[in-house]
Amino acid sequence: MEEEVAMDLEKKREKAYKEAMKHKKRRDILNDEAKKWANKRDELNKKARALAKEGNVHKEKRDQLNEKVKEAKKLRDEWNKKYREMEREIAKKKKEKMPKGGKNLKKLKAQLKALEFKYQTTSLTKEKEEELIELMRKLSKEIEDIEKQLEDSEEIRKMMEEANKIRDKAEEYHKLVSKYADEAQEEHEKMVELFEKADKLRDEADEAQEKFIEAKLKADEEHKFFIEEINKVKDYEKMLISLKHKRSKKKGVDEESMEKAREIYEKFKKGEKLSTEDLMLLQKSGFL
Repeated sequence: MEEEVAMDLEKKREKAYKEAMKHKKRRDILNDEAKKWANKRDELNKKARALAKEGNVHKEKRDQLNEKVKEAKKLRDEWNKKYREMEREIAKKKKEKMPKGGKNLKKLKAQLKALEFKYQTTSLTKEKEEELIELMRKLSKEIEDIEKQLEDSEEIRKMMEEANKIRDKAEEYHKLVSKYADEAQEEHEKMVELFEKADKLRDEADEAQEKFIEAKLKADEEHKFFIEEINKVKDYEKMLISLKHKRSKKKGVDEESMEKAREIYEKFKKGEKLSTEDLMLLQKSGFL
């Protein structure tokens, strides 16, 4: 009867051990898979951080350039304001220098502009067209003569030279506004491109993290089954040892020899080399 019980326990122990090894193998495979996804996640996050860092460099450059745009605009507007003020001063001075009883230069220019508009937009006979052209020519000559007369004034000439310098300065800052704005736009586009790439990599890293968690949970589940089966193996081994202990008592093996036999049996399971005396004690104690 005891022999049948021992055989049944041994079969159950063997079955539990095989099941434990199956779960251990699955656990190890799943842990390897989880490690693979974790490594991929970390690599993707590392690349995303590098791209974001590079993007922030371009962001900083863009912001610096935008500050330069603001400063250049401010200076450009200041010089344009000076230029408009100078134009008003020149116009005022020209008015003062205009010959007494002479025609108003501003009105002459307005008349010429009106005639030019009429010439471009009205259908005229050849005769009327020639009359209009002749009238525009006379007005242009009159304006030219008056302006030449005014420009001959040393005071007005110097004021116009100063106005040209101011206008050139305003134009210089306007070019800087365009230059800095274009450069800022380039930096902005590079920043956006890098941030978009970083976001895409983070999304991929999040997917890898989900797969890591999935594999890790399955691995933990397999480990739980492995422990359950190993505990069964240990329980069956305890029952077998207890059964063998009962047998040994019947054979007259004392407790001290039984304890020593247990230690030798553990060595035997680990594959350690045993002496002939050890093997005999195992056999006598019922372990073999």
